[in-house]
Amino acid sequence: MTASGRVVLALDIGGTKFAAALVREDGSMSARAEIPVGPDPAATLDEVVRLVAVPGLAGVGIGSAGPLDAVAGTVSPVNIPLWRDFPLVEAVGELVPGVPVRLAGDAQCMALGEWWRGRPGREPYRNLLGIVVSTGVGGGLVIDGVPYLGPTGNAGHIGHITVDRGGEPCPCGGTGCVETFASGPSMVRWALARGWIPDGLAPDAQAAAGAPGAPGAQAAADAPDPADARDTLVAGAPDARLLARDAARGNPIARLAFQRAADALGTAILSAAALFDLDNVVIGGGVSAAGPTLLDPVRQAIAREAGLGFLRRLRVAPTTLARDAGLYGAAALALPP
Repeated sequence: MTASGRVVLALDIGGTKFAAALVREDGSMSARAEIPVGPDPAATLDEVVRLVAVPGLAGVGIGSAGPLDAVAGTVSPVNIPLWRDFPLVEAVGELVPGVPVRLAGDAQCMALGEWWRGRPGREPYRNLLGIVVSTGVGGGLVIDGVPYLGPTGNAGHIGHITVDRGGEPCPCGGTGCVETFASGPSMVRWALARGWIPDGLAPDAQAAAGAPGAPGAQAAADAPDPADARDTLVAGAPDARLLARDAARGNPIARLAFQRAADALGTAILSAAALFDLDNVVIGGGVSAAGPTLLDPVRQAIAREAGLGFLRRLRVAPTTLARDAGLYGAAALALPP
């Protein structure tokens, strides 16, 4: 991609926030905006597009939480219940008339962003699995130097690989998916159900979370999942950021929550690597901000489970683009050839 004056609008549609930015062909980014998803997601979309869009756009690229149908231009994000087969491409097209709009999964765009902008001064990745660990868990693939989206735009959806057939039901309709272990909300629910109380949390927030007194790590591992655990997350309650902080401080329940997430991710990563002979895994998303607290046990799980020699060469790294990886990928999706 050569530098030019052409500008595209990049949209990152997540489960809890929508982001937008203007990106030029040389990778420079400007006019970035990010808004929490409100009660009416369509209104949030309208707001974030109008904050950033300018006349003369060369295209619009959208990375959306899935599942989605890139051919039909519709999305059904697991964490946005109001959007089921929502015509996202059409809705964005109405906000920027006459501009071509392309759609892919948010995690695919994260992988695409890392492929395009994640290795400055170095050759782009030839084989890459990009994973977003956030409100949900998603993935995207680059194979032989080419982003692979699949016929419906859902390729690489690693969050919905089953890793425990006897596990918790997933909002996607499956059982024991990676997302039920490794998404931020799932980790927090699991920890709260076993008595985790964040260090220094105000008493009113403790009450809102419904967290009991904290037992030891073994009791946490053995405790059943209460049927109402999904309902313990309310406004002001503990979140994945606090869980990561306490895990780094040695809290046994928080550490075990991250270990469970890492084991599930490691199993799914090895499955993908066995299928596609991957070299590199890049992990982004809000939960990845935990850094070594998440990435070290993921690497350890892979080292422990990898049997074949080609699997042991896998490299796992954090995203180099932080919260902008998906926006860069959406821009690359939209940039004219």
